[in-house]
Amino acid sequence: MGGENIKHHCGIFGIYNHPQAARLTQLGLFSLQHRGEEAAGICASDGEDLHLVKGWGLVGDVFDETSFSSLRGNHAIGHVCYSMAGASTPLNAQPYKVDYSRGQIAIAHNGNLVNAQILRAELEAYGSIFGSTMDSEILIHLIAKPTYRTHEEGIVESVKRVAGAYSLVILTENQLYGIRDPHGFRPLCLGKLGDSYVLASETCAFDLIEAKFVREIEPGEVVVIDRKGVRSHFPQKGTREAGASPAHCIFEHVYFARPDSRVFHENVGLIREKFGRQLAKEHPADADIVVPVPDSGTFAAMGFSKESGIPMAFGFIRNHYIGRTFISPGASNRSFKVKIKLNLIREIVEGKRVVVVDDSIVRGNTAKSRVKLLRAAGAKEIHMRISCPPHVSPCYYGIDFPSKKELLAANYTVAEIKKFLGVESLGYLSLEGMLGSVTRPRKDFCVACFTGKYPTPIYGGRGKNKLEQKAVKCCGH
Repeated sequence: MGGENIKHHCGIFGIYNHPQAARLTQLGLFSLQHRGEEAAGICASDGEDLHLVKGWGLVGDVFDETSFSSLRGNHAIGHVCYSMAGASTPLNAQPYKVDYSRGQIAIAHNGNLVNAQILRAELEAYGSIFGSTMDSEILIHLIAKPTYRTHEEGIVESVKRVAGAYSLVILTENQLYGIRDPHGFRPLCLGKLGDSYVLASETCAFDLIEAKFVREIEPGEVVVIDRKGVRSHFPQKGTREAGASPAHCIFEHVYFARPDSRVFHENVGLIREKFGRQLAKEHPADADIVVPVPDSGTFAAMGFSKESGIPMAFGFIRNHYIGRTFISPGASNRSFKVKIKLNLIREIVEGKRVVVVDDSIVRGNTAKSRVKLLRAAGAKEIHMRISCPPHVSPCYYGIDFPSKKELLAANYTVAEIKKFLGVESLGYLSLEGMLGSVTRPRKDFCVACFTGKYPTPIYGGRGKNKLEQKAVKCCGH
């Protein structure tokens, strides 16, 4: 967040039938870099073989001219992700590629399978050997079962077995797949560039390569792209999951997605501005300036400023060569990045009553450090405003929100958090106010981290429902 040290999910990209497939995939990943800054990978197909390059680091660091000389072919998929502490090994970077009886296949996954531990135990009992800790590899094992005759049959049948949040791009020698879970937790969209088709987590990736947005992949849809064109399967048809209600992650609008993207049929930046306007209505402040915590707090601060009439000033200046601090795998590394990520302009805040607008508070340590900076710079009063409700429950769908004991709002009242932060006032956007700011029906969003009410069963262990047990992390790390 503008300030919190949590990790999030990933960005995925795919392109079919373009002579510069790998290079365009790299550009797409540049646009999705905000969704993961620790690892990047591209897998390309030349129609006969899949070629993979992946590693730890930013997109611009992982790929060079030598990489592209090996990434031959007209089809490609790509992935950016964070790494969990203790999991930074090459095997856990994506895309994940294997050779098996029906050929070659590579997968890139955004989300989290809530039944991953159950499926893994079942597969191991039947002799499967795993080479990584990713839940994405579970899908590969399901697809590779000998009862299926083709890649397509294996993929379509396998997604019936998995539960939770998954947006996937899958590459075979001559096909590209885009898959979204029946609840549509994570975004995935389809675009077109000349005679080529493109898949991406966010529309901002289309803008950079000048592809035209076609539509969002529907919840529960499996899109197959090959020389015949585009066709769709809905594997859950006739099952209980076929009637699953949408559960789009509202936190995409709060923080994850870029403000220039369209996610869940709406522009992210405009939604954040609405959050800020509603926040000003619910928690007005008698202050001199509104200061956003960049970057995800900026549009909410604009809305707060417009609604309240209090001028906005950029008191915090972001060092753009430092990544999103919550993505860093280790606490000490995160702490160092936090210190150098934002710098304060003393002359703007000194002697002023300041409204600080941020997207969220999770553990609270980073927010507290920002307050200390403002006090040291001579801010007269500090009023903190948060553009989402308090986080009171962990996420099991691909966001590494901490366990309940680490969530500040799960253990303390707003009054106690205010005292902990050392601010004159603290106001969170209400759940009703947040959901009232989006145009889609309120029931279409997952708000479990704010309510503790989960859209699916959560399998914490081998067949046990145990919400407080830590789920498998994003990408299975």
